[in-house]
Amino acid sequence: MGYIKRVKDEIRVIRERDPAIHSAMEVFLYPSFKVMMKYRQAHKLYKKGHYFWARLISQRAARKTGIEIHPGAEIGEGFFIDHGNGVIIGETTIIGNNVTLYQGVTLGGTGKEHGKRHPTIGDNVMISAGAKVLGSFTIGENSKIGAGSVVLEEVPPNSTVVGVPGRVVKRNNVALPRDDMNQIDLPDPVQEDIQNLRMANTELTNRLLDLEKDMKQLQKEGH
Repeated sequence: MGYIKRVKDEIRVIRERDPAIHSAMEVFLYPSFKVMMKYRQAHKLYKKGHYFWARLISQRAARKTGIEIHPGAEIGEGFFIDHGNGVIIGETTIIGNNVTLYQGVTLGGTGKEHGKRHPTIGDNVMISAGAKVLGSFTIGENSKIGAGSVVLEEVPPNSTVVGVPGRVVKRNNVALPRDDMNQIDLPDPVQEDIQNLRMANTELTNRLLDLEKDMKQLQKEGH
């Protein structure tokens, strides 16, 4: 893909997904735009074996934007980082098309693996602010990772994951619309567990009250 085409595509992606953008010129100020242009340049050098120069470009971009993308990572089309400060993407990460990351996301390794040690992110995935995806496994396409989640194992397609450690709390087998970037209205498994415990406690209390009533009735009849 030519440089002009690449610039146009980056502008289109950012304008589509960030409602704060009011003009195409604003895109040139965005850290996401800057770091992705530098990443594409560094990645080409990396694939040709020019590792030092690739890392030099990526590290300079990291210092300027607060977003660290290893030049060895493979990133598809339509990738967007919203308010990207603190985002880290490891060397063997593979990211599909139309993926969105928010600030503070880490796509990292566990420190125990060799070879492929970072995650593979499927198409149309959204990873919310502060989430950590650690290890060599796949996040299935059309999935959403909730803010602050720590994901340590594979996620099936079309899933919603929340919690520490992250667990699948919703699977609807429906592709995630590209305008569904809501990080807030995700299921809360802790609240759901508390609610279930409350219901179970109420049921047990009612049974005990019924038993006490029956016992009193039996005692009364026995007298």
